[in-house]
Amino acid sequence: MWQTLKGNSTGYRIRRQQIIGRYIVDFVCLSKSLVIEVDGKIHEKQRAYDRMRTEHLNCLGYDVIRFTNEEVMSDPDTIKKQIELILKTK
Repeated sequence: MWQTLKGNSTGYRIRRQQIIGRYIVDFVCLSKSLVIEVDGKIHEKQRAYDRMRTEHLNCLGYDVIRFTNEEVMSDPDTIKKQIELILKTK
């Protein structure tokens, strides 16, 4: 995913592995307050934790979008387009 998002390829600066509050998020666009998470299989077993984490990030002013590893691996271009659309409309 990083190869797809780095270098202002979305038109916005995206950082990876960024500390926000008490969490480390996968990716974030600070200027748009958008967190992008890529979830592996472990997240199927920790939905309550992920919900709590998302709520905390929302309280800090961030919107959170999530994609599965499978989505990212099978069609990274579509995921990038979705992210670009969200960034432009935010």
